Amino acid sequence: MKTALRVSSGPRIRDALRVSSGPHVRDSWTTSEIMFTVALALLPAAVVGVWVNGLHALLIILTAIVFAVETELLFDWFCRHPATYKDGSAVVTGLLLALSLSPTVPLYIPALGSVFAILVVKCCFGGLGRNFVNPALAARCFLLISFAGTMTSYSVDATTSATPVAALMSGQAVSVTRMFLGGAGGVIGASIFALMLGGLALWVFDLISGWICFSILASFAIFVGLFGGQGFDPHYIAAQLCGGGVVMAAFFMATDYATSPTSQAGQVIYGVLIGVLGGVFRIFGSAADSFSYAVLVGNLCAPALERYLFPKPFAYRRARNKRMLALAGIAVVGVLAIVCAYSATKDTIAANRMSGSFGPYLTVFPEETPVEAFDATDEITGAIEALGGATYGSGFGNVTINEAYAALDADGNIIGYVVSATSADGNDGPITLAVGVNPDGVVNGIVYTDLNETPGIGMRCGEPEFTEQFAGKDVESFTLGTDIDGVSGATVTSTATVNAVNAALDFFRTTLKGGNV
Repeated sequence: MKTALRVSSGPRIRDALRVSSGPHVRDSWTTSEIMFTVALALLPAAVVGVWVNGLHALLIILTAIVFAVETELLFDWFCRHPATYKDGSAVVTGLLLALSLSPTVPLYIPALGSVFAILVVKCCFGGLGRNFVNPALAARCFLLISFAGTMTSYSVDATTSATPVAALMSGQAVSVTRMFLGGAGGVIGASIFALMLGGLALWVFDLISGWICFSILASFAIFVGLFGGQGFDPHYIAAQLCGGGVVMAAFFMATDYATSPTSQAGQVIYGVLIGVLGGVFRIFGSAADSFSYAVLVGNLCAPALERYLFPKPFAYRRARNKRMLALAGIAVVGVLAIVCAYSATKDTIAANRMSGSFGPYLTVFPEETPVEAFDATDEITGAIEALGGATYGSGFGNVTINEAYAALDADGNIIGYVVSATSADGNDGPITLAVGVNPDGVVNGIVYTDLNETPGIGMRCGEPEFTEQFAGKDVESFTLGTDIDGVSGATVTSTATVNAVNAALDFFRTTLKGGNV
């Protein structure tokens, strides 16, 4: 007689033996609780970013989060996997990606980035815990490669500008206070104060490793001090730490559980590797916002660090692995190649930086006195900030002063000044121009940086017949019809131009020359 064996009610054996991929629960924190706590820690940076950059920044954040969650939901539905979007990891990925983007990017950028991060980097490799690099960082690098022009376009107070780090690397002065608070431009999540507020909270709650965070910051600061060319100048090092995504990477990107080592020794080496590579890319590279690549390299090296530095059980014999040694050798050769390439091309890089950031300004100085650098001293920066973007003086119409620099020769001597001014009284919109002045107050020339007037009429003001009338003259102010012949049929544009030039000259005489800046 056959006897049937009945299993009592309760979890099936195959379910009891099912083990999911890491991260595994080791304490009372669940995955969803950790992820939503991280999102909460990023909330201050998001709020400051929206406050500073406006509604479009909020739309970028919402777009990135929605597309990240929807992508994971659709992937799980299509592959008939359990729905994992509720664990909050997709929300964190979308939010991190959005905070690392410029507030001026079109909405298709965060949408594509979120789809790439979730679909390619996360889901196609097995989901949460199996991604080999940080999904948000991988998506950002994908966007940088695919849409370089759009991704590297930034604005400050609605005016197109280089990031603070790019300005710092080109020799310009930057405000560390504005960088720390998040008002100096750059990405949406640029507020170091807000990022550290959230990051330190995660560290206090023991949700991220302090060994990783602080080893990245310390090693990067030391490298910049040794090789940055400014020594251990506190202002310079603080500016480098506050820009280029260093703090965001240290607290929120490099600490990803799936892509970082678990042993203390491995975490320290991992952090130092990222900090040093970030310094190499920042000082010797050609892109100011290349810290993302340092973290990705660290992610790729994490398995090797885990393999060789994780505590081994008693009597464990380590197998030889030539592939790991080869990978390490390739990494060393790659770093040496980067350094050698920089040494061979540093002069070209410096020239490209100068022509890219200050190309129009170079044209208002004579060729016989070549400009090697433009410098905005603390006094000049303070004078511009004191204006607060308000209408400058009286008698110049609606003119604002944008920025000013001292032009330096190869020996660091001041050979002139350049002042950028905008007149809102143009016929078809604002007119922005730069005025070059030598130390004695003689105008070298003017150049338009934004002129969108009527073709064939107002646009004729950009022709040499009109602009060359200002060069070589030493006057208190120009008078249209006396000193300057206006363009026929473009009286409004001609008047706006003269007013902008006069405002720039007044700023030079009262602040730059009169104040001995």
